Amino acid sequence: MPAPAEDRIQAVERRFQALERRFRTMVEVQKAAVSRGGGEQWFQTVEWWLQDAEERFEEAERAQAEEERRFQLIMGDEHQNVGTFVTTMAKGSNRGEDPTPSRRMRMDTDPNTAITDVLTKCDDYQLFQLTKFYRDRIEQAIEEGVEGLSLMLTGEDHFSGQEYHKVTELAEMGNKANSSNLLLNLVMEKGSRTRRVMWESFVKMHRLPKLDKILKELQELGPDPFDYMNIGRGLSEIPSHLKDVQQKHKETLRVQTETLRVNTILIKEKVKIFQLVTLYTELTVISTVRDRTLVEHELLARGRDHEEWREKHLRGELEKIRTDQLFQSSFSRRKSKSGSSAAVSGVAGIGKTTMVQKIVYDWATGQIYPHFQFVFSFKFRELNALNCRINLWNLILIFYPYLRNILGELWKNPEGLLFIFDGLDEFKDSIEFADDQRNTEPQYMCTDPECRCKVSDIVYSLIQHKLLPGCSVLVTSRPTASHLLEKAEISVWAEILGFVGEERKEYFNKYFEDQAVAAAVFKHVEENEILYTMCYNPSYCWILGLSLGPFFTQSDRKQQRVPRTITQLYSYYIYNILKNHGREIESPRDVLLKIGEMAFTGVSEKKIVFTNGDLIKYNLQPSQFLSGFMMELLERDDSAQSVVYTFPHLTIQEFVAALAQFLTPDPGDIRKLLSEAHSKEDGRFEIFLRFVVGLSSSQSARPLEEFLGPFLHQTICAVIDWVKEKVEGEIGNTASETGKRILLNTFHYLFESQNQTLVRVTVGSVKKLTFSGLRLTPIDCAVLSHVIGLCDTIEHLNLEHCSIQCEGLQRLGPVLHKCHVLRLGCNKLGDSGVKLLSAALRNPDCKIQTLGLWENGLTASCTLDLSSALSTNRSLTGLDLSNNKLGDSGVKILSAALRNPDCKIQDLDLWSNDLTGSCSEDLSSALSTNRSLMVLNLSNNKLGDSGVKLLSEALRNPDCKIQKLDLDGVDLTDSCAEDLSSALSTNRSLTDLSLGSNCFTDRSVPALRSLILTRRSLERIWLRANQFSSNGKRHLESLRESRPGLSVGV
Repeated sequence: MPAPAEDRIQAVERRFQALERRFRTMVEVQKAAVSRGGGEQWFQTVEWWLQDAEERFEEAERAQAEEERRFQLIMGDEHQNVGTFVTTMAKGSNRGEDPTPSRRMRMDTDPNTAITDVLTKCDDYQLFQLTKFYRDRIEQAIEEGVEGLSLMLTGEDHFSGQEYHKVTELAEMGNKANSSNLLLNLVMEKGSRTRRVMWESFVKMHRLPKLDKILKELQELGPDPFDYMNIGRGLSEIPSHLKDVQQKHKETLRVQTETLRVNTILIKEKVKIFQLVTLYTELTVISTVRDRTLVEHELLARGRDHEEWREKHLRGELEKIRTDQLFQSSFSRRKSKSGSSAAVSGVAGIGKTTMVQKIVYDWATGQIYPHFQFVFSFKFRELNALNCRINLWNLILIFYPYLRNILGELWKNPEGLLFIFDGLDEFKDSIEFADDQRNTEPQYMCTDPECRCKVSDIVYSLIQHKLLPGCSVLVTSRPTASHLLEKAEISVWAEILGFVGEERKEYFNKYFEDQAVAAAVFKHVEENEILYTMCYNPSYCWILGLSLGPFFTQSDRKQQRVPRTITQLYSYYIYNILKNHGREIESPRDVLLKIGEMAFTGVSEKKIVFTNGDLIKYNLQPSQFLSGFMMELLERDDSAQSVVYTFPHLTIQEFVAALAQFLTPDPGDIRKLLSEAHSKEDGRFEIFLRFVVGLSSSQSARPLEEFLGPFLHQTICAVIDWVKEKVEGEIGNTASETGKRILLNTFHYLFESQNQTLVRVTVGSVKKLTFSGLRLTPIDCAVLSHVIGLCDTIEHLNLEHCSIQCEGLQRLGPVLHKCHVLRLGCNKLGDSGVKLLSAALRNPDCKIQTLGLWENGLTASCTLDLSSALSTNRSLTGLDLSNNKLGDSGVKILSAALRNPDCKIQDLDLWSNDLTGSCSEDLSSALSTNRSLMVLNLSNNKLGDSGVKLLSEALRNPDCKIQKLDLDGVDLTDSCAEDLSSALSTNRSLTDLSLGSNCFTDRSVPALRSLILTRRSLERIWLRANQFSSNGKRHLESLRESRPGLSVGV
């Protein structure tokens, strides 16, 4: 029998009282965190709790209402069944067997219910395994919510106050990675109950994308995720007679991968050999891949995207994945025992092949993937030479002939095999995973390792688990070819971001043996925003090292000649090759022209690998000189090995192609060639065009002319004329995003040209530049700074919604003071961005009159710098700070600047800034003394009646100059109507008043009518979205007839 209702109610009441005591304890604990300047995460967590509690209360109320409704129905129809009904409801409620329809609907639709069910079914050991399985990802996932999670565990009495402080102190110091690591260590030490509470807390937490991702995966895995977690865990031990062969295979792979060959530009040492573990620098890899269509040059687009990815990572949306997590980890999303396939995407030169080399080396030396018994690594570039039909057996023997006698046994245990295919973008055959024929017609499928078929069919069948189901496959590709894998059976997707933060510096420290040279080169790169942003790509770092190294190691080089543009950098790269190889050949100009013509054809046809046939076509012969520009690669074909050639990096190919345009004695119609290249929408010529324009500059051409002779003057003039025509043609075409992007590209041409006269001629008369809505990288901002710096006419610069952030603003800093109107809204500038802007405002030559900073995440912390600048600046009259979080304390500091007699602000927008009536006294004081402020927007703040009453006192002052006052949505009621009307009736300047979206009723109509009738200067009053009746509205609207030109919005 259930307990009496009264006893149960008392039990519920006691539980609420216990919860209240625990909550109060947490409040006391949190006071210390708030006093240290922390606590924001606590408020967020409490908000989550309250929201959850409110939802549960609503459910209880609905259940109560439903029970009452049923009771009333029964009372009306069958009085004798009342007892039975109540007893049934009580039993169902007690056991949780018959939830109300509303509760049942919530259970059906709430994804958290499915996760909670999984956790409920887990015993302690399974939950331990689950935590271990997801440990690395959980550590990343909780970084942004570590304080809140720690608070939850403290509230449930699993963490002591001291442990809570240890975790939160690390987070408050900015060391969230160590903080989350400490929290997980504590949880694992404390045992099963704490682990369970932690997972239950995960379900309650919101707005942590990485954590939501893990929970969603658990939900998708269904009621029993543990089979999935154990795929491949119980692999059998390798038979003893295979161990010797495996050891030989590992030793072979170790020898093949333990060294890293780095090309140089020297004759005696064309290739430097480093130990892989010495030079290898970890890359940042993320467990997701972009999917939008590439419309610009691949490397340019990825350069911009790299900034976006980093921004998202800071917001906690991207998960980093290590190379040892591509298989048999929680990242593998396919619930399947037929094997796992992983795809890693990355732009040219980002380090895909080197990463593959490191994976193979680490496996061969026993550091990763012990469950794989054999690893087979292939390059698509080498597979191109296999033109005949072949089976997997023979394919492996071509590369690993010593495995001949054991392959048959390996097929029996495919779960122990990993196949790696590097460089899908270089594969000459097409693999269509979306092709239904491959799935239905036998000739397209390869299901037997001894079945002869095309190489593409073998690769397809391995990835799709039709051949050796159970094996694992890793494929790498540039983004331009990764779309081919969209329909493939891929378990893990990843993208290499390249170097982030200190990883750049680490590369240079490893590249140069002399650490003084490494520091000097990195300092130069770091100070040059163009070069520094390029350094996310390891290949760019290599080119920078080759080009810049000599400037800091040779005494005959002058520091001021160190390259600053990309064209100058590549010019010195080629200069160093010519200096070391130029004497080997009679006419380096003629040979380089031929190499350049071949390179241009390659750019046109998206071709990066060249054969002996290509060399013959362009009358080139293998030589020491040629090998200075191109790498020789051995490529296996059906019967032997042949040599193919490739430039060390795609951008070197593009530079040599551009250089050829200045070496040819018969340039033809160079302007037509440039226009056709510019018209290609896929962006394949974008870097080429920048190099062509850059080479028209004497600074870039001079070092090369020392070995190649003078560049053709006719070509230089034609290129400059073409750029002039392009810039002038695009300068006013910024209505669309495409037009803005094209104009920005032409500005990049101007930057590469370093032709100051050309900039002034093309942009010198422009008064307005707008790139609003176009995401700009720090490189783009540096280019804009260069152009604006050479022009004195640009008065209006609109960069709203450009995501420039503080880093981009820093590049623009030197020229901001030149603009009259500067619109920087919605750029995530933060308080540090305002510090930079304040420096521009203090510049004695500052011309800024209007400054837009809406929605930039500004807080009270920035107002000291801003206030200081406003007190000294003589030009600024309009300041938009709307939709930030300055708060009362921030406005208090700003008010001090407004009281300064030298402050010239006429228009101040503080819409939606978390203001309350507490700031009104400071504002009122400022309005009473300020002689310039005419427009003030305080809408969407919680000023209330008391705040507006204080403001009214200032408005009575005859010296107050306010003409337009916006008080929409500031929580006004009828209580302040009389004060406001009285104050404004004596004000002589007000012409425009907005009081919409408040709580005025008909009680305020007399005061408002009096205001409108007595304040003859008033031209417009806005009263929409208040609580007037129809009659009240008619009374107010009738006042429009009281004088011509009066606008009354009700």
